[in-house]
Amino acid sequence: MKNEKNIAILKEMAESVRTCMFTTFSSGGEFGSRPMGTAKVEDDGSLWFYTNEYSPKSKEISKENNVLLAYSDPSNNTYLTVKGKAELVDDKVRKEAYFSPFIKAWFPDGIEDPRLILIKVTPEEAEYWDASASKIVVLFSILKAVVTGDTPNLGKHDTIKF
Repeated sequence: MKNEKNIAILKEMAESVRTCMFTTFSSGGEFGSRPMGTAKVEDDGSLWFYTNEYSPKSKEISKENNVLLAYSDPSNNTYLTVKGKAELVDDKVRKEAYFSPFIKAWFPDGIEDPRLILIKVTPEEAEYWDASASKIVVLFSILKAVVTGDTPNLGKHDTIKF
């Protein structure tokens, strides 16, 4: 039951933001980040992305599959990081199901593009911050903390495991 709740939190936050900074790690200890749009968050919590099979990120995932996804929505004061394992998946059914006109900008031949492949990220742990109260409420909490010496209550923060 707890895992279902954790997946629901992950799904809601990732789907509301859609774009994350997708960070891969190289065997030399270097890391690289790039913005990527989330194609789908499945009910089991797995996150799916489209990519070019021959891109540097695909090569990095083939050698080191630990990844970090960072979602940020400053306008709503919500933030989510996801640590997980990535794998390259060539699944025609999912390619068709998750495809959108937005993806066509990078892959003009659609799902028939021979370079098109999916990345599946299986989450292991996520951390989120949700201070989606109005900015006035957040500002009041900060001002109150300054006056009282207490720590401001800026909403929910938790680490969740899968």
